[in-house]
Amino acid sequence: MVDLSKLTPDIRQLDDMREVLYDQEWAKTANNRDLYYMYRAIKMEGELRYDITVIPGQMLGKEFTRTKGNKNSENYSELYTVLEGQAIFIMQKQDGDIVEDVYAVEVESNQSIIIPATHYVVMINPAKETLKTANWVSDKNENSYEGILAMKGACYFYTTDGWIKNTNYKEVPELRFEDPKESLPEDMNFLKG
Repeated sequence: MVDLSKLTPDIRQLDDMREVLYDQEWAKTANNRDLYYMYRAIKMEGELRYDITVIPGQMLGKEFTRTKGNKNSENYSELYTVLEGQAIFIMQKQDGDIVEDVYAVEVESNQSIIIPATHYVVMINPAKETLKTANWVSDKNENSYEGILAMKGACYFYTTDGWIKNTNYKEVPELRFEDPKESLPEDMNFLKG
């Protein structure tokens, strides 16, 4: 296991994502704080980069803590594995304010998920325990946040009241759930785009 205490993470703070949160009343007055930590390029295998993300369990008002939400560039898919804790990944394919596809995957420790290059992804920590994930992605990938920022969040928020649609979108399909993968693919060349 990687000793993260010797590495310097990129830190996502509340001030970096207030505008994409569900509970705007809470967001207006909450003090800035660290929300999650991204340890990038812990190791490289060719052009594939191995990262670790750590999301402590906390609430963002009525919403469970989560990532800001991003889409990968070009044709770069991404492979995530939960190392500790549990995660819910929500993935959406959108064209402006119209969501063409949206689904969620509940992922436990040692399970994996592939994020399609066509979809935005938000990773949620639905528990009090810390969530730790690892991912493989092309080092040529560049994250895009525009679609999520323009709509002030993903098309669904996961809250203490369950899943709530984001009313900034014009069209949002019903949320469906898919199963995680129980093992990693043997060949990860598909991540190279």
